[in-house]
Amino acid sequence: MNRTTLEQWRMLQAVIEHGGFAQAAAAIHKSQSTINHAVHKLQDQLGVRLLEVVGRKAQLTEAGTLMLRRASQLLTQAAQLEDVASSLAQGTEAEIHLAVDELYPTAQLAQVMAAFSHRYPNTRIALYETVLSGGEERLLRGEVGLLIASSVPAGFLGEPVMQAEFVAVAARGHALHALGRTLTLQDLARERQIVIRDSAQDRRTDAGWLGAEQRWTVSHVATSIELVSRGLGFAWLPRTRISTALDAGELEALPLEQGARRHATLYLTVADPDCAGPAARYLAELFSRQGPAAA
Repeated sequence: MNRTTLEQWRMLQAVIEHGGFAQAAAAIHKSQSTINHAVHKLQDQLGVRLLEVVGRKAQLTEAGTLMLRRASQLLTQAAQLEDVASSLAQGTEAEIHLAVDELYPTAQLAQVMAAFSHRYPNTRIALYETVLSGGEERLLRGEVGLLIASSVPAGFLGEPVMQAEFVAVAARGHALHALGRTLTLQDLARERQIVIRDSAQDRRTDAGWLGAEQRWTVSHVATSIELVSRGLGFAWLPRTRISTALDAGELEALPLEQGARRHATLYLTVADPDCAGPAARYLAELFSRQGPAAA
């Protein structure tokens, strides 16, 4: 059986933090006698001298320093536990499952997560980074409650949060740039296209594939960018992800006769708005605030 209580350790901590018994009493709204009794009982129960008087001020002994440092960790954990219980009592979700298409800018996603963490630090986030219909599939299966994707599943309502622009590009020095003229579909069909794989399991699409004889299919936008940057193919890539490479001349836009730019709208879909908890509603609000600016 534990012989000491968290309250005793809180009082000892207050004495040290505030510089004495009287100051601690004023800070934590306890009588000085109560704090004095608690601290002395704590020492008696442990059989260890925690405090010593130096001049007119009580300070920790070497043993007290060690013990209070360990106790402070327990006090912090206890406070966090109480915060979690308070949140749960108010209906705050313990965990939120969210699917976000890889087209959504990473930096912007991090900003949303940072703001959410500040408001709901104890709510866990399970984030699924999806491609094409992968997020929609997860929402329809009931695996996620919020979805950011380029389409709204049938039977749901979606809110536009971002306009994404895709640019047809190849690395500087690629054979397509060497032609030195406006490019046709036939020109593209002779070269390797880098295509991003649909993350859905039940139904997959090859959106954007032109039927080129050579095709490499990858799972992530970052992989596509790396391969294209190395001159291994061409692709339509989101401008937000390649703006630096375009400015530096590492990637160059392809001079297509048509279709050099593509646009897609990203939508926010909440699976069940009526049953969404306060944390999920706040997360949806954060995404809504971000758009529908161009990506």
